[in-house]
Amino acid sequence: MDTHHQSVHSEVEALFRRESRRVLATLIRLLGNFELAEEALQDAFMAAVEQWPAAGMPDNPRAWLVSAGRFKAIDSLRRRARFDASLSELALHLETQLQAAPADPDSVEDDRLRLIFTCCHPALTGDAQVALTLREVCDLTTEEIARAFLTTPSTVAQRIVRAKNKIRDARIPYEVPAHAELPERLEAVLRVVYLVFNEGYFASSGEELIRSDLSAEALRLGRLLLDLLPEPEVVGLLGLMLLIESRRPARLSVNGEPVLLDQQDRSLWDRSLINEGEVLVEKALRSGRFGVYSVQAAIAAVHADAPGADETDWAQIVGLYDVLARLSDSPVVELNRAVAVAMRDGPEAGLALVDGLLAAGELQDYHLAWSARADLCRRLGRIDDAREAYIKAIERARQRVDRHFLQRCLDELGRA
Repeated sequence: MDTHHQSVHSEVEALFRRESRRVLATLIRLLGNFELAEEALQDAFMAAVEQWPAAGMPDNPRAWLVSAGRFKAIDSLRRRARFDASLSELALHLETQLQAAPADPDSVEDDRLRLIFTCCHPALTGDAQVALTLREVCDLTTEEIARAFLTTPSTVAQRIVRAKNKIRDARIPYEVPAHAELPERLEAVLRVVYLVFNEGYFASSGEELIRSDLSAEALRLGRLLLDLLPEPEVVGLLGLMLLIESRRPARLSVNGEPVLLDQQDRSLWDRSLINEGEVLVEKALRSGRFGVYSVQAAIAAVHADAPGADETDWAQIVGLYDVLARLSDSPVVELNRAVAVAMRDGPEAGLALVDGLLAAGELQDYHLAWSARADLCRRLGRIDDAREAYIKAIERARQRVDRHFLQRCLDELGRA
């Protein structure tokens, strides 16, 4: 391969990394089929590798790839039509559509938004929404998704295939919802993005507490979503993720154990992410149409502004948790509020709230509820109660590093 061909080949590879998801999103809209669009995408880039060294790179590579992919798909359907008559009808339909309405390369961003909403359609299960979004929007392989969520590639592949079949068989429209449907549908999209972020920042199981690659994908999705649909809760979610992400350098000790928020070295927090996140939080709150993500972001911003745990405005945080509790009736929100109350009013007040939540039953299997109770009992000098709560927290923790950390807390009680 001569230098010119190598240069063009490198440019095509770079273009694939940069533009493939955009081209795929448009091909899915034009062809109406995930598998056909994915095949067309590969064919289009192969054609670019073959043709561009001699013909030169086109002025609008993305539009060229979309057009080439579309024609390749029609040719493929024609070849396969002798085995399946329905494919001949589909090829004719696509040809007619092509003549009536050439692909508009300027609609590509709308296509990416359509793809996100399709992958997060409420007709799909939560696991399928996450897997399909990571595969089709973020371009993660099934192996990468499986590693992130501690399952097998075959399980991930099955989820993706089932999701695509559901979209096809249920004729789920490839579109951004109408304005009246947007709040409900957007909630599912934001939930998927935040779930991906949390799985990277607070891994739910496995050997690793942090999976930074997964959090990075969620942030990339959040930025993309903000560019495409700057709704207040989209702004708030990105702000929340940035503020939480800013603490990553201080989250783990040199031994890889979690460091609690009040014990973190705040000089390690990323101030550029904090500044960016706080601008977004203020923008979301000023809109007057904020929701749960914006309020959580506001809580994170109060923490970010405090030089230390003792200097945190706990009264403001409790007030924000009151607002959050009205927006989301969640026992986890109430647990976090109880911890904030303990910081504002003392451990006895917080413990009363935690005990009430545990008695209600919904948090009985949540290890953080028991670890919160253990810490509050420790602060009150109730060592036997603290020991019992730490044991229950250890029994319920799924992460090895969490269990090790809680065991160390338990061991330290005996030395107190």
